[in-house]
Amino acid sequence: MKTMSDIPGDVVEEILSRLPLISLRAVRSTCKMWNALSKKRILGGESAKKQFLGFMMMDYKVCSMKFDLQGIRNDDEEVFVDPCIKQVSLLEKVEISKAFHCDGLLLCVIKDSLSLVLWNPYLGQIRWIQPRNSFHRLDRYALGYDENRNHKILRVFGDYESSRSQVSGYEVYDLSSDSWKTFDFDVSPDWDIQSHQRGVSLKGNVYFLALEKTRSGREFEAFLLCFDFTAERFGPRLPMPFQFFSAENFVSLSCVREEQVAVLYQNWEDLEIQVNNLAGSFFIDEEENVAVVFDLDRHKHNEEACRYQTAYILGQDGYFKSVNIAVAPNLRTSDKFGCRSAVYCRPLVCSSSYVPNLVQLHIDNKLGKRKEEGHD
Repeated sequence: MKTMSDIPGDVVEEILSRLPLISLRAVRSTCKMWNALSKKRILGGESAKKQFLGFMMMDYKVCSMKFDLQGIRNDDEEVFVDPCIKQVSLLEKVEISKAFHCDGLLLCVIKDSLSLVLWNPYLGQIRWIQPRNSFHRLDRYALGYDENRNHKILRVFGDYESSRSQVSGYEVYDLSSDSWKTFDFDVSPDWDIQSHQRGVSLKGNVYFLALEKTRSGREFEAFLLCFDFTAERFGPRLPMPFQFFSAENFVSLSCVREEQVAVLYQNWEDLEIQVNNLAGSFFIDEEENVAVVFDLDRHKHNEEACRYQTAYILGQDGYFKSVNIAVAPNLRTSDKFGCRSAVYCRPLVCSSSYVPNLVQLHIDNKLGKRKEEGHD
């Protein structure tokens, strides 16, 4: 009788190439050969090199993502970008407001309860992170690790009693000790990290876009600010490819192969991507020499018009291609005067070059049950 291990390796690789990342947990338990090939698929097999494997947020849900850009810039018009996006079933009963990736782990912020969940996609494990006191919707978070590969969570908080809610302190959660450590600034910092800005992890540390207000009142001096998870403190300022940031601009950060930080700078008219040697929502494919930016399709003046969550593929020499991913739900809101306006969920890339991590979490897979029982 033939067994699963008797199937030729090339056939198994073809099967694995068609599976979403979230299905690999079941594959690993099939047999030793399938377990080994599942790792090879992510870590650098031929099929893996042709694809971007990662995770993204859509409509407050975490999804696995497979994006194949091979040959996209060829003259052959038949080449079609076919993104494969699957919702993660383990997290389907909760809404996620923010997600952060580092070293094969995802940190998710639960939208309503302001709880934190750490998820290891490869092992299929989750872990609830309890606050020291409480979390706030304007908190800034990041995930990283120290020189001993101990994983930690950074929470940056502000003075929420004031109207500005600028950074006033931070705390660090250590997974190994299951404890928080709080730090206060000796002197109030002359910089701020806006609550909607997402840091990007690079080799264990995290980089933020930080701002210092200038005398003009409208523009801000922009710079990269590193948080060192070994020293557990913020490092010196690092220069940006541009000098000023204003309300008319949008800046996002991403990683390029865990070697560099890429900066996306966008205003109303232009889109420019630059790479900083120090090291959003976008990723860069160096082999195809393109950047993929995730956003909504062009604004439609008709409030009832359907809009799409879209991937924009940009390259040198004016190359441009757009791919609709899904319909963007219209989350209408009303102001204090009763006027209703359209609000759409933008897609957000959390990770575009996923590598599995075998770090064990204290398993708590009853995510939906905890949510239903009201455990925050």
